[in-house]
Amino acid sequence: MASEYPVVEDDPAWSVMDMIRQSPPVDVKAPYSTASLAGKTILITGAASGFGAAFARHWAAKGSHIIAGDVNDAAGEALVAELRSLPGSSGHHHYQHCDVTNWQDQVSLFKAGVRASPTGRIDAVVAGAGIVDMGDPATGRTFDNPVGLDAENPPPPRLSVLNVNLTGVMYTTHLALYWLRRNGDGDDGKPRDRHLLLISSIAGVSPLPSQTEYTVSKHGVLGLFRVLRSTAWQQGVRVNVLCPYFVQTSLIPWQGQMILAGGALGTVDDVVEAATRLQADEAIAGRGLVIGPEGPVETEGPDGKTATRTQSIWEIYAHDYRRVELYVWRYIAMINAATRVRGWIGTLKDLFSIYRQERNRGKAKRK
Repeated sequence: MASEYPVVEDDPAWSVMDMIRQSPPVDVKAPYSTASLAGKTILITGAASGFGAAFARHWAAKGSHIIAGDVNDAAGEALVAELRSLPGSSGHHHYQHCDVTNWQDQVSLFKAGVRASPTGRIDAVVAGAGIVDMGDPATGRTFDNPVGLDAENPPPPRLSVLNVNLTGVMYTTHLALYWLRRNGDGDDGKPRDRHLLLISSIAGVSPLPSQTEYTVSKHGVLGLFRVLRSTAWQQGVRVNVLCPYFVQTSLIPWQGQMILAGGALGTVDDVVEAATRLQADEAIAGRGLVIGPEGPVETEGPDGKTATRTQSIWEIYAHDYRRVELYVWRYIAMINAATRVRGWIGTLKDLFSIYRQERNRGKAKRK
């Protein structure tokens, strides 16, 4: 059946790639070198856990200097100690307390990062801090489940998710655009690589029911990316974005895991792989990658024969702005098909895994 969407991506009259200095589509199966990571100073917010910690470990082992910011000081200090002991580590890693919703905390983090960097500069920034809405356990109040608003002086919604996931990212981005452009030229006289990596979500392109604040915040991050990739090149800064599908991390509460039981999830390793490609390949600019469960993709070989392979990393903006809605429809359809295939067996396995995880967590708390 013919698509209702016009095929315009190959028509120069419709292309915006040249205007926004966007690099060509990313071949997620092509080999790439991580050599460029050695000696770079990379500042990461939300670095003490989740994706941020995984990025830090992987890149530190490649020779990057990591500046880690987080509100969990114990975890942050432990992470930096671990980074210094990794094979291949430069040993130049620094942790600083940073509440991303506090402007002065972020200002201090960037200044401390420059001081701690053995090169005296920041080469890349990852706006990685993020939370989800857990609701008020006392009242059950969430943004889309308002309660008690008929009181004489009802409190406003907390909006903590929006503050961390969007205002915090705006603060990080504002500071990144200042400090990245100050890292000067390399020995060859050319500007050094300057990279800003934003972390959105599949919730940035498709609504996530019951997580209104989270969805709004991640749509906002994606909007920030789409604007910046049109302008940041003027300052020599390349901007890219990651949009992970549901990935097994502490960010997904057990209630959310129950809802997702039986459906395939993405992996942290795949998110790290996607981020590393964007970080290491200095030719990639203005591109977005989504990470999710492995799904089939058909490729045509030089002999004209079609082969099917699987992949878990996909280009979300495969050509330019006009294909987003069609992409989302196809991707969600693929995820739903995978869920149906897994069926009850997959659901039972997931439920047992959630039960075991919560039981172990309870035992740890009692100790």
